[in-house]
Amino acid sequence: MSRPRIVIVGAGFAGYRTARTLERLARNKADITLLNPTDYFLYLPLLPQVAAGILEPRRVTVSLTGTLRHTRLVLGEADEIDLDAHTVRYADPEGGVGTLTYDRLVLAAGSVNKLLPIPGVAEHAHGFRGLPEALYLRDHVTRQVELAAGSEDPKACRSRCTFVVVGAGYTGTEVAAQGQLFTDELVRRQPRWDGVRPRWMLLDIAERVMPEMDERLSVTADRVLRQRGVDVRMGTSVKEATPTGVLLSDGEFVDTRTLVWCVGVRPDPLAESLGLPMERGRLLVEPTLQVPGRPEVFACGDAAAVPDLTKPGSYTPMTAQHAWRQGKVAALNVAASLGRGEPKPYRHSDLGFVVDLGGVKAAANPLGIPLSGPVAGVVTRGYHLAAMPGNRVRVAADWLLDAVLPRQGVQLGLVRSWSVPLDTASPELAKAPSAPAEPGADGHGSASGSTGTAAPGRTGEAASAGDGAAGKKTPEPTGAARGRGTPERTDTSHTPAPGAEGDS
Repeated sequence: MSRPRIVIVGAGFAGYRTARTLERLARNKADITLLNPTDYFLYLPLLPQVAAGILEPRRVTVSLTGTLRHTRLVLGEADEIDLDAHTVRYADPEGGVGTLTYDRLVLAAGSVNKLLPIPGVAEHAHGFRGLPEALYLRDHVTRQVELAAGSEDPKACRSRCTFVVVGAGYTGTEVAAQGQLFTDELVRRQPRWDGVRPRWMLLDIAERVMPEMDERLSVTADRVLRQRGVDVRMGTSVKEATPTGVLLSDGEFVDTRTLVWCVGVRPDPLAESLGLPMERGRLLVEPTLQVPGRPEVFACGDAAAVPDLTKPGSYTPMTAQHAWRQGKVAALNVAASLGRGEPKPYRHSDLGFVVDLGGVKAAANPLGIPLSGPVAGVVTRGYHLAAMPGNRVRVAADWLLDAVLPRQGVQLGLVRSWSVPLDTASPELAKAPSAPAEPGADGHGSASGSTGTAAPGRTGEAASAGDGAAGKKTPEPTGAARGRGTPERTDTSHTPAPGAEGDS
């Protein structure tokens, strides 16, 4: 008798934990296949430290093949699931198409940037959901400070040194906090800028910073941000974005070349394409994480609306903490459906949250105990080291080096603005043009060289990427939908029109 085939779609917190647990429960009893566009698990909570130059990119990634020794990794992105035929069709990074057959399916596709119908945002803002976006932001911020230092125009200097972050949740708060420290250090190296400080703005329509978290954490984070010089504006958002600034909802126009979009996430469009009952874009599941009417299909993480048994009538929020725990329960219940153990419902208890604000500052409430200052900083970093499934020594070493050595404020130039569009169903992949561009007057390529159009596929994929500075759009390569035909590297030899980097 052939062994049952288990297919896991996505290697985020939920999918990775599912695979790790299933390896232990079903070793040599089932064939486990993990479908993911990259060969690593990304530890998202430390991504702001990559953008701030504290951690090197590989520190926040964990090799899938190196840690999942009994799981078959298939590089690709699911673009169609046939529930009746029990098949998953996917596109690999080089444009090929394949099909996986399953007896049990675990959908853990995660989430993508949340979009709002605000003019100019899709063209001029960038999200913060993957390594390409973090690397782009680090380069972009460094470039703006260096360009401002060499400019003789005071207005242009102020514009380049103003950085706007929209969304005062967990991610936006950490990006602004880490960003202010990073740019302050960059400016200190500019001798003619004595006394000048870059300006970071944090906007949100909510009444307080991190409104979804404990109010004491919110107060601590707000105090640290303001003491550090971050311009925190609650009850304010962006009304329109332009190549040279943003119009705020209170009528003020802010000159800036940087708009970081951290307003939240939406479930991966793959879940909606199944045609099953949904709850605000998430797939409705039973407490056992099984899809009603489809006992062979499980869903967990941001893709699933999981009933919160501690709060009847509500669903668990889209957080890494829930995704990690749901991954374990999904694995247990998949094994139970194959005759190994008994199914169990997902039930959680809140362990608290930690927010790293840079330097020695943090806000934390482990087990409900509010902490701030250096003590919270130690607890926060200790939590991350304990939670990471790998690279602990390397991360700790980078933290130690950052404490005793100056950061390397250099541009690598690996990721351009047009390769990390806000409206994408693949934030983990950098986009690349499909054909060499025509040389422009300044030596850069022209966008006219990219003539490909987006292929049909995953809902929500952008057909074009904003160039950030010129207000134009660069067409995506053929098969851009969900990474089809898009290599996992950025081909910087194919450069769009002048100004397309978003930094002119």
